[in-house]
Amino acid sequence: MTPGARIAAAIAILDDILDGRAAEAALTGWARAGRYAGSGDRAAVRDHVFTALRQQRSLGWLGGAQTGRGLMLGLVRSNGGDLGALFNGQGHAPPSPTEAEAGAPLELAPEPVQADLPDWLWSRFQSDLGADARPVADALRHRAPVWLRVNLARSNRAAVQLSLASEGIETILSQNIRTALQVVAKERMISRAIVYLSGLVELQDAASQAAVLALPVVAGQRVLDYCAGGGGKALALAALGAAVTAHDVDPGRMVDLPVRAGRAGVQIDQVTTSQLPSRASFDGVLADAPCSGSGTWRRAPDAKWRLTPQRLAELCALQGQVLAQASAHVRPGGWLAYATCSVLTDENAAVVGKFTRHHPDFLLEKQHVWRPGDDGDGFFLALLRRNQTAD
Repeated sequence: MTPGARIAAAIAILDDILDGRAAEAALTGWARAGRYAGSGDRAAVRDHVFTALRQQRSLGWLGGAQTGRGLMLGLVRSNGGDLGALFNGQGHAPPSPTEAEAGAPLELAPEPVQADLPDWLWSRFQSDLGADARPVADALRHRAPVWLRVNLARSNRAAVQLSLASEGIETILSQNIRTALQVVAKERMISRAIVYLSGLVELQDAASQAAVLALPVVAGQRVLDYCAGGGGKALALAALGAAVTAHDVDPGRMVDLPVRAGRAGVQIDQVTTSQLPSRASFDGVLADAPCSGSGTWRRAPDAKWRLTPQRLAELCALQGQVLAQASAHVRPGGWLAYATCSVLTDENAAVVGKFTRHHPDFLLEKQHVWRPGDDGDGFFLALLRRNQTAD
């Protein structure tokens, strides 16, 4: 595909997404229909689409319209590209821009447009994040770094780094997170790397790794991952020596966990919701609750535009229910961790505050907040302790 044809493909996919289709579904549908596109073409088109979604409002401003074509015109202008070479109507390239598509300088745009957030969310960012509102919004406008978690139960970062380098995959060590390596070159080769296939590394964001390391886990401790999902944190807990039980309200989300656990050399017990009451209380319970994902919107940027005040309220109610349900499985004196990948106070401190008011047998010990940036995604963790005398 020519560069112009890639632009045209991105325009069609973006229009599909703007009509309500999920980004991954739209990209998959295009790839299946466009068998002519090679792997390099698919990667380039994907990058176009995700960049346009991360910066949807500002690119639409620059491109003169909130359409696939407007977003791609804005993207080329933002990058200082040659519009005449990419929008010329030749071959499969889109037609040349019209006068009505001139757009406007970004410095003239309202703040929410420059921040690439819906108006109501920009207000929340300002009230919740204060001086960090714009830096966080700006971080969400750009691609997230790729992080690996080294399985310290079986290897170490230096050995893993050397193995990756032998396959042309460049990494750098995190200075703050002892399990983390950032991939800086050949990231698309990770899934074929020897250390990945042999369970010495897992793809996991740095903030998520830091959250697990902040938990008071000791070897042999019985820990329940109450909202396990794909099992990334369960695997990280097991690598620290915990005896991990994984649960999710939808067991189908954990379908790959046995294979991943076997590859990592750890054992993780899986239970359904109906089986949990028959299990003894746990030393620790992690509740990584469903949330807006606002700390990870650079990875799933279409979610930023789908969130509404009503949906946020529904999520907050669900988070309160999840935290209350998870707390029932903590033994007296045990710990309870509540986590989200959100930067919004309503989903974080507000949920914990409401929980402690209604559950006086739990005391808040500490909270950690990670902002989206070079060191990982946005993440929130609250650590609570149950009274020794709790029934």
